[in-house]
Amino acid sequence: MNLYLGIDFGTSGARAIVINAEGVIQSETKYSFTEASLPSAAVTWKRALFALIEQIPQEIRTGIKAIAINGTSSTVLLCDATGQPITEPLMYNDNRGIEVMETLRAIAPPNHTVLSPTSSLAKLLWLKRKAEGKRQNDYFLHQADWLAFLLHGQLGISDYHNALKLGYDPEQLCYPCWMEQLPEMSVLPQVLAPGTPVGEITADVAQHLELSQDCVVCTGTTDSIAAFLASGAESPGEAVTSLGSTLVLKLLSRTRVDDARYGIYSHRLGDLWLTGGASNTGGAVLRHFFSDAELESLSCQINPNKESPLDYYPLLKVGDRFPINDPNLPPQLEPRPTDSVKFLHGLLEGMARIEARGYRLLQQLGATQLNRVYTAGGGAKNPAWTSIRERHLKVPVLPSMHTEAAYGTALLAMKQN
Repeated sequence: MNLYLGIDFGTSGARAIVINAEGVIQSETKYSFTEASLPSAAVTWKRALFALIEQIPQEIRTGIKAIAINGTSSTVLLCDATGQPITEPLMYNDNRGIEVMETLRAIAPPNHTVLSPTSSLAKLLWLKRKAEGKRQNDYFLHQADWLAFLLHGQLGISDYHNALKLGYDPEQLCYPCWMEQLPEMSVLPQVLAPGTPVGEITADVAQHLELSQDCVVCTGTTDSIAAFLASGAESPGEAVTSLGSTLVLKLLSRTRVDDARYGIYSHRLGDLWLTGGASNTGGAVLRHFFSDAELESLSCQINPNKESPLDYYPLLKVGDRFPINDPNLPPQLEPRPTDSVKFLHGLLEGMARIEARGYRLLQQLGATQLNRVYTAGGGAKNPAWTSIRERHLKVPVLPSMHTEAAYGTALLAMKQN
């Protein structure tokens, strides 16, 4: 039986899922990151990668034919010619790149995705500025790239999901001409489609992990796209809303939509585009006012078919970027009724309005018309909120078929092999 392994590296831990050719889960393993186990982030990643695979039952391990890995977007590091990290990895939210923004603005087109202190390209410029000497044989890799290297042994290979914030053009499938003037071009990875077979695992890895020698390692993806792949959405007009601490929308479109004014950018998915944005509203606001038990109890008392008269824009602090781009936008949480059910109803209604407005904006900018929304994150388990959202979105709202990013990454490994 041919099996496929997907590995997800998140912010607090890692997870591995093995599926068969029908998509049925055969094994799940987890590894939690703890401060005590952090001599360096790269050491912890390597330890987690091997531990996850070693936990898979041996009879399942020998049937794995392909492996793919996802990592957090814009988590990067510099390596030497042997693959050893020569810098501590910079995490997805590290903003030290703010020191090179003036340099970046001078070469990148206005409103480009790389014009952020946390972009991969900003981090690369910062790392090379801080590196001693003029090393030319370095490799700049994303988290998923380096982890895959540990298995297949080939350096300098990435995918166009991870490379988007490095400046790679997923439409023309090349680095743009404005990047050619960068002295850092020599360390940039070769970019392939996500899920492309790179090579078989090394003999040492096969022996150590008791994997089949013909097991192939593929290029990976980012954690958020892996979660989209796991959802079940696959046709233009289908979308995934992540109801976590924040509200994240991703719509599968025939047309590419990019608009830095709203933090909107598109990832390539085969011949389609995954476009979206993120609002600061979401579960963090709800948990500021209610415990999980209160949310469950109070939600059951809401009539979701009746619209709340409260006109809220639920934020914890000033400012939002999508669907309203206003760093000074104040939270709107007044008037607050004494009845907690009415207050929660107003919050859920306000978030549903923001979600609907976000999808309208994506469509106004040229994305394919919305026809179905899958939901991931903790909010997916709230039936009242789902009904309220369905009323505003005017399309079916369904739970994601699978919620683990590792499952989506396993699908990526399977579909390309």
